[in-house]
Amino acid sequence: MKVLVLNAGSSSQKSCLYDLNGSLPIDPPDPVWEAQIDWTVQPGKAVLKVKANGTRLESTIESTDRATDTLQMLKTLSEGKTKVIQQTGDVDIVGHRIVHGGQHYRQSVRIDQTVKATIADLARFAPLHNPANLQGIEAIEQSLGGVPQVAVFDTAFHATLPPAASIYPIPYEWYEKGVQRYGFHGISHQYCANRAAQLLGRELIDLKLVTCHLGNGCSLAAVQDGQSIDTTMGFTPLEGLMMGSRSGSVDPGVVLYLMREGNYTINEIEQILNKKSGLLGISGISSDLRQVVSSQTERSARAIDTYIHRLRSGIGSMLANLGGLDAIVFTAGVGENSALIRSRTCEAFRWLGVEIDSEKNQSSPIDQDISARSSKARILVIHTQEDWAIAQECWKLSHSRSS
Repeated sequence: MKVLVLNAGSSSQKSCLYDLNGSLPIDPPDPVWEAQIDWTVQPGKAVLKVKANGTRLESTIESTDRATDTLQMLKTLSEGKTKVIQQTGDVDIVGHRIVHGGQHYRQSVRIDQTVKATIADLARFAPLHNPANLQGIEAIEQSLGGVPQVAVFDTAFHATLPPAASIYPIPYEWYEKGVQRYGFHGISHQYCANRAAQLLGRELIDLKLVTCHLGNGCSLAAVQDGQSIDTTMGFTPLEGLMMGSRSGSVDPGVVLYLMREGNYTINEIEQILNKKSGLLGISGISSDLRQVVSSQTERSARAIDTYIHRLRSGIGSMLANLGGLDAIVFTAGVGENSALIRSRTCEAFRWLGVEIDSEKNQSSPIDQDISARSSKARILVIHTQEDWAIAQECWKLSHSRSS
């Protein structure tokens, strides 16, 4: 079974192909083909990278529209040195990461006209992402015709949030109009929770986990009985932890003050909070943690201290609602690669018996337990694989229909 995955972002398109035979493997397999389009390099151009058959190709293409660029990317599946199938019709099913499923979707679904219309309507909640996701769906329709397509929603894993965690303390009629805490990075949090259960040799339903997705965007999830019961991102991915260039949670009064006293427009404030805040805003150096750490300036030190303070506070709030802890999971770019962040974060929870093994922590661990033997809770580093999680959803939906 050949499963194609499209992961469309606001400025890039990632894709991969898995060739699955028989039952789902326990450990994530490598895709047989991977590709990426980057639209941020220069106006009117796009950089296309493809990896397959031991070959890596990179080219700059004229970019007329994203759908056309995606079609050009898909051609490399069945043409040239990166050819892995005879024809695009050999693809059995296609899975898409859809950022926002709103109140409508609590699990993955087969895509039809109703689903497409709902994704388009939910673009009012995710204007940078849902339209890009929809373009990917339509590009597949153009290139692969009637191949089955599956929508895997980034918000779905958090659909189990209890009302106390999802409702904002604002007029209730706003909630009835869709203003609530949705949570994001759900595909990653769900994958890492399942992977943690595998690594620990336990059933997920028996575990209490805090999963820490720390990349350019950052969020936490409290996982109990296999479900998300709390998370840090909310109505948008701007809420919660301090991030690379995003502020995370700030007093709404700050926004009102800037509009009233500073004459900032809504667009200016949106740009500042999303693109000029977080590590970049405090350090003045970069949104990349590695560059902030290496700069060794006073402002950089303050940025790191603030980042860790807010991360510790967020984990504390997750623990309060879990009522216990079996493991803390670190994932994504920072979570997987920064021994400094993992160490300083876990220091705050030594009073709970959480102890990190400094040697293991420094060893670039992936899918490993880095806690000390005496630790009362495990500390795991897991390589998040959203594409594989999407492929698994496609496989499950396909087999549930055929059984």
